[in-house]
Amino acid sequence: MIGGGRMALALAEGFCRTGRTTGDRVTVCDPDSVARERLVTAVPGVRFVPTPAAAAAAARIVFLVVKPQQAAEACREARPGLRADATIVSIVAGLTTDSLGALLGSRRIIRVMPNTPCLVGQGVSAWCATPEVPAADRHEIVRLLASVGHVHEVDESLMDAVTGLSGSGPGFVARFVEALTAGGVAAGLPPPLALSLAVQTVAGTGALLERTGEDPAVVRARVTSPGGTTLAGLALMDARGVPEAITAAVVAAAARAHELGAAPRHATA
Repeated sequence: MIGGGRMALALAEGFCRTGRTTGDRVTVCDPDSVARERLVTAVPGVRFVPTPAAAAAAARIVFLVVKPQQAAEACREARPGLRADATIVSIVAGLTTDSLGALLGSRRIIRVMPNTPCLVGQGVSAWCATPEVPAADRHEIVRLLASVGHVHEVDESLMDAVTGLSGSGPGFVARFVEALTAGGVAAGLPPPLALSLAVQTVAGTGALLERTGEDPAVVRARVTSPGGTTLAGLALMDARGVPEAITAAVVAAAARAHELGAAPRHATA
């Protein structure tokens, strides 16, 4: 893994927790001592190397787990170490397989957008691959990603939208939980109880929707009685434009992913 931040931690810990690999088979390059300490605590046996080239040379499956602003430099530094049979798995938001290929000198690229609930085995990852990636490597990456949550294969043209929805979504959901908690406190609940109720309500509603497969509108209608409490709250949310704001947040995040993907291309011009 080139990059050892929280997403690298979520993936590595998940892969090892489910037995898909072991800590001594994971090699990481990250200059941040705090990130390294988190990793070695969660993934005993993980090995650290000082350069991206050394990390790339250590394995046939190379995860690029850096921020978009760091991607061009990381790719240039990793390129000399890449094996001829290496497959690169990039989770860099916005950065296309064409741009990655130009930076890395390889067309064996899988692009993935996971999200942070991978850390607890409840993530969702969307992926696409170039035609040059062997079927066996595609299968291996899907197997790894499935160990930390749900996996969806998508066309690359959808990756920025995926980033806006499920990649950034945990932040949006956490913000919603903050607001629910604040509402509970304003209504008279002690903060710890309000937070617990908010978290459990969001988690339970998500599980209900997933298990039943029902349209969210159906579930919402079922708990919305005429003249009841839910209707009163929904009416205020609609009046203040909350649904539209959430939709716009996803679109804005997707647009930002596209912008970030363009930066590394300019950096190599």
